[in-house]
Amino acid sequence: MSFTCDVTGKQPGFGNNVSHSHRRTRRRWNPNVQRRRYFVPSEGRNVRLNVSTTGIKIIDRDGIDAVVARLHARGVKL
Repeated sequence: MSFTCDVTGKQPGFGNNVSHSHRRTRRRWNPNVQRRRYFVPSEGRNVRLNVSTTGIKIIDRDGIDAVVARLHARGVKL
């Protein structure tokens, strides 16, 4: 599964693990991305989205129709 949010565009962050002796190894911080299904009344169908928890809050705040309209304006195929 892709660790990219469809709504916010969040992606993994990269950095280093630093041990007690200060040896550095690469690591990544994955965003909390969930696969959610939403019913879009304007289209009359269900849409599956990879959404971070911040994206879920945005959908709750603005509504799924507004978010889907923004995604269509960006050229995202749903």
